[in-house]
Amino acid sequence: MFKRLVKTAAVGLDEKTYAVCYFELRTMSGKRRYSAEIVIAPGDRIILDDDSVLNLEARANRLVPATVYSRALAGKARAA
Repeated sequence: MFKRLVKTAAVGLDEKTYAVCYFELRTMSGKRRYSAEIVIAPGDRIILDDDSVLNLEARANRLVPATVYSRALAGKARAA
C-alpha cells in the first residue's frame, strides 16, 4: 500500500502553528482512505484516519487545541 501526499496545512493555536499533512491511501480492495499527520513537537505526532479529507480537517481543528492544552495540564501536574 502506497501513501500519497494530498495536501499540507497548518492549525493555529495561541500564536503557534502546527503542521498537518494529509495523505491518501488505496486499500487492497481499491477503496480510498485518508490520514492526517499532525506535528505537535519534534518526535510528537498525532495520526488520524477517515474516509474523507474534509472530515479529517474538521477533526484536526478540534483535536489540536484539546491535545496541546491537555498535555500542558498533564505537564504541570507532573511538575507539582
